[in-house]
Amino acid sequence: MPELFLTISLAIFGLILGSFAGATVWRLRARQLLFDKKHGEKVDAKEWKRLQPLTRQKLRSDRSRCLHCRYELRWYDLIPLFSWLSLKGRCRQCRHKIGGFEPLIELAMATLFVVSYLVWPMPLIDPLSTAVFVVWLIACVVLIILAAYDLKWFLLPDSLSLLLTILGAASVVLTMIQLGDVWNPLWNAIGAVGILSGLYLVLYIVSRGRWIGFGDVKLGVGLGLLLGDWQLAFLALFLANLIGCFVTIPLMAAGKLQRTSHVPFGPLLIAGMIIAKFTGLAILSWYLSTFSF
Repeated sequence: MPELFLTISLAIFGLILGSFAGATVWRLRARQLLFDKKHGEKVDAKEWKRLQPLTRQKLRSDRSRCLHCRYELRWYDLIPLFSWLSLKGRCRQCRHKIGGFEPLIELAMATLFVVSYLVWPMPLIDPLSTAVFVVWLIACVVLIILAAYDLKWFLLPDSLSLLLTILGAASVVLTMIQLGDVWNPLWNAIGAVGILSGLYLVLYIVSRGRWIGFGDVKLGVGLGLLLGDWQLAFLALFLANLIGCFVTIPLMAAGKLQRTSHVPFGPLLIAGMIIAKFTGLAILSWYLSTFSF
């Protein structure tokens, strides 16, 4: 019963933080457009007109609004997932279609929270192990925001990549304390960063930014620290590319994606890292037992 209660609580908490993440994505975009305008870069006029009000809102007075009619959402409009379903994906005031972007983020966050708890490798029996898990959940919020932002605008905000790096470093330090060992977790983390960030740094330098963006290089630092294992980092890299093939090849075959089209790699890296974190040891064990001679 306590486990069921905690699972349900994490699902609800995930939905709530997913709603926060969805709103944060739009606020980050508004601030990015403002930054671009101040530095003389061209921005989409229609998008700027729609998001400009978000740049004028203070944190204390910030209220969620419809991006089309500016209707201030009431509490019953903000119930994660259920409000969107009850309104059939439309604004209560102007009836403009909202789309599935926000509810998908909410659902993804809730799913990630629940799955994280169900497959977490260490028992949550003391404050230290619980702290490691909480750091991971916070990192999940950042990961979802990063993935959503990159999917929509092909950009990884530096502020989020830095926050992810800080959370990853905190996770490594907590693991050191938990295991009573400094050097093994440290070298494992350094190796993971070298693989997930260092390899992309080499590609970035060789291609002069044509093959890969520098945002992926910075993202790899945080992902490597969160994984904290160089073997899992190799697996995460493989899985990211494998998922990319499964996604892009059918789209290219259907004519919806060209060979020259830009594909955001951040979400693929994030997905590969999450899969590797929770199933990596099982995959590596299966591989070694199957293909060892």
